This record gives sequence, structure tokens and C-alpha cells, in this order.
Amino acid sequence: MAYYETILIARQDISASQAEALSDQFIGFLTAEDGKVSRREYWGLKNLAYRIKKNRKGHYTLFNFDAPHSAVQEMERNIRLSEDVLRYITVRTEDLPEEASVMTQRRDDRDSRGSRDGGKFSREGSRDGAREGGRGREDNADKPAEEGDKS
Repeated sequence: MAYYETILIARQDISASQAEALSDQFIGFLTAEDGKVSRREYWGLKNLAYRIKKNRKGHYTLFNFDAPHSAVQEMERNIRLSEDVLRYITVRTEDLPEEASVMTQRRDDRDSRGSRDGGKFSREGSRDGAREGGRGREDNADKPAEEGDKS
């Protein structure tokens, strides 16, 4: 048997649990013909690069598996028949990866590092109390009036 990787994008108006059930259904076609799924990852609801069938977002799911070609054909046939799937791609790979995918690693890194600014900014988004979009009042007091100013 060969190793494969499939990524599918489901419609945005179904729930996350429905997207998981949809991927369970497609995995069922693989396991029915002696396929083995080594990893399944739900990446969540993400923005699409462009609109697909009037959808701006989609539920992304990845699964790696080892299955015969006939099982892959049956799974892809059922994916094409499903109205909930916007796009899918199945790629044959050399081996099954053991580590988590890049999308999952990136999400874990984001959670572990905390806030982006390291506490430099206050809740309003300004750094030292200066008004947003311009200099603070204390900076304007030191500035000499220009010839054209009417203050």
C-alpha cells in the first residue's frame, strides 16, 4: 500500500463538529478497504484566499493515511459527491510523518509565547500615553510656533 495525505476544505456554515463528522465519514471509506489513518488534524475555520462558491472561510482538515489505490479512489468519489466540501487535494507521499504539521506547530507556538508586544503597549494601543495618530501634548508644548500657525 502507498502513503497519502489529503487536505479538504468544508463549507463555513457547518459547525466544527459537523466538519469532524464529515472527515470521519471519508476516513470510513479508507478503513473499509484495509486503509490505516495515522494522523488527522482539524485546523479550524480559516479565511480563504479567494471566494469559493460564495464562501469566504472554510473548515480545514488534514489526514495522513496508508491505503490501497482503490480505497483512495472511493474516498475521492464520495468527496466529490458531498456538497459540504469546497475543495480537496490528495497527494501521494514517500512516508508518513511522525511530527505535527506546520499549521498545528504554528498554533502551539502562538499560544505559548503570549502577547505579541511583550507588554509594551497599553490596552488602548498607545505606547506612552500619547494620543493615537499624533504627538502627545507635552511634545507640542516644546515646539515653537511656526509662522503660518494660527494658535
